[in-house]
Amino acid sequence: MEKVLIKTNQLQKRYGSVQVVKGLNLEVKSGEIFGFLGPNGAGKTTTIKMLTGLLEPSEGEAFICGYDIRKQPAEAKALMAYVPDQPKLYNKLSAREFLHLICALYRVPKDIARERSEQLLSLFGLQDRADELLEGYSHGMRQKVVLASALIHQPQVILLDEPTVGLDPASARLLKDILQEMARQGAAVFISTHILEIAERMCDRVAILKDGQLIAQGSPEELRRKTGHGGESLEDIFLELTGGQENAELIKSLEEE
Repeated sequence: MEKVLIKTNQLQKRYGSVQVVKGLNLEVKSGEIFGFLGPNGAGKTTTIKMLTGLLEPSEGEAFICGYDIRKQPAEAKALMAYVPDQPKLYNKLSAREFLHLICALYRVPKDIARERSEQLLSLFGLQDRADELLEGYSHGMRQKVVLASALIHQPQVILLDEPTVGLDPASARLLKDILQEMARQGAAVFISTHILEIAERMCDRVAILKDGQLIAQGSPEELRRKTGHGGESLEDIFLELTGGQENAELIKSLEEE
């Protein structure tokens, strides 16, 4: 039976009089890859930070594997992994040392930590440079290290904010395959992305956020039926729902002149 691993109940975030996230209700089940979409400033990163406990909600609740992230943060965080859009690393550590550090933080036994570290370094093509300091890594390589560190304790919930930024096509495809395999093993994968093609190919369901408010959710096929655009791409549906279609039509008209 599928379990609800991510749940929000009327989740809200305000800064003064500005409401950034407005009464968000979401459920993501085990084995599901869930795409979280929206224009810049829609409230996607704010939502993810509330789910991870990095940001305190103004109102409402967020649960990870049944644990309230505010009341039971240690239990919730032990079962999740978070990959931010601009990850920070300890530059004076090597990739191998960094993975061992993460394992220690999650109390992964040393023999298992070594085995998983080598598997992930090999999987992401980092083995030959695993003992070099991270300060010498490119952005794409650093992103791979962060992804490896997020997977090393085999979390039940994975939250990713623009995870393919800086990855070459082969690495982006590898990430897709890894996340799909983790979902098959029962994890819940929550992805915020601007790349709608990725969302359409990878996600079982998507939610579209506009001005902090949920305006649509469902599988790409369900959204096509609801909007009456059976043959159109998720990008077309997204642009129509978020008001971007007008800009797209304006650009097209300018190109035709």
